[in-house]
Amino acid sequence: MAICYHQAALNLIASPSSNFFKPSTSLSVSHTFRCSVSVPSETLVTEPEPVFTSVKSFAPATVANLGPGFDFLGCAVDGIGDFVTLRVDPDVHPGEIAISDINGVGNSAKKLSKNPIWNCAGIAAIAVMKMLNIRSVGLSLSLEKGLPLGSGLGSSAASAAAAAVAVNEIFGGRLSASDLVLAGLESESKVSGYHADNVAPAIMGGFVLIRSYNPLELIPLKFPNEKDLFFVLVNPEFEAPTKKMRAALPTEITMSHHVWNCSQAGALVASVLQGDLKGLGTALSSDKIVEPRRAPLIPGMDAVKKAAIEAGAFGCTISGAGPTAVAITDDEERGREIGIRMVEAFMEDGNLKASVVVKTLDRVGARLVSGIPRN
Repeated sequence: MAICYHQAALNLIASPSSNFFKPSTSLSVSHTFRCSVSVPSETLVTEPEPVFTSVKSFAPATVANLGPGFDFLGCAVDGIGDFVTLRVDPDVHPGEIAISDINGVGNSAKKLSKNPIWNCAGIAAIAVMKMLNIRSVGLSLSLEKGLPLGSGLGSSAASAAAAAVAVNEIFGGRLSASDLVLAGLESESKVSGYHADNVAPAIMGGFVLIRSYNPLELIPLKFPNEKDLFFVLVNPEFEAPTKKMRAALPTEITMSHHVWNCSQAGALVASVLQGDLKGLGTALSSDKIVEPRRAPLIPGMDAVKKAAIEAGAFGCTISGAGPTAVAITDDEERGREIGIRMVEAFMEDGNLKASVVVKTLDRVGARLVSGIPRN
């Protein structure tokens, strides 16, 4: 268990306010969410009462970096992710949270701690409880992992996002998306580093640009609704811990590589807003700084990327820190064919078994799945 109440809190400034459980048609590149750490906010002084006795939330997988956008670009992927069930528990001391159960894919139950201060879902839940000034109610949390650990699909961020949403919703949804991103960042900083390119899209959905970390500024990038976008996600049986993959990165880069990556990241953002999949794929495949250091650590990755492009993908790169490879296309059936070639390349060149899924863009982000209202 962990104590969640404290006197100081976060003063969070968000513009515009958003209900991230419903896709908004008004979001565009001009809208920026800004958050800063300061003195307690007026909205956090009064402790809210729970409006549900229990809730279930979901947060999607994410693809971070998107090639040249290291630590500042990411997007959410529909259909796969983590679930959190949260309930008011009279057996848990008021103001505290306990993790009762962890289950799901792979070895999650064995590897993840049930101590909330050492668990990404627990850390995010505690952060939200602090923001809401919760000290009269005890909570019990159950985590269902739909994402494998160390997969490059934002596994820790999905758990953090789902937990943050669950705590917020059980107390009436007082906090905004940007508030919850800050809670998720607190979790990510202790697990894999202070980066929001997974947790921001996991909470907000769609594509997200992190314009600044101090203060935190988030810019949603609206991909046109009428355009088809499919992610081919090929996950080999190989774990690539984020901390290890970050340790492989260069401490210095050349000016030419800096200019190149900046131009490609700009092109990627423009392609997202225009719905230009060819341009998006070209930019996605163009990283000259991070991918060249990480690809050699994932057996067969270079061959997998080549196989994807030859099979008709618009582009291919490492998803997050890896080892998952992500390719993009505009046709689901072609995506399956591309995935087969990528799986074959992992086996032939890297001697790794791999699985493939073809998914669309998640435009909603973390959301409440169900809840039992309080009597």
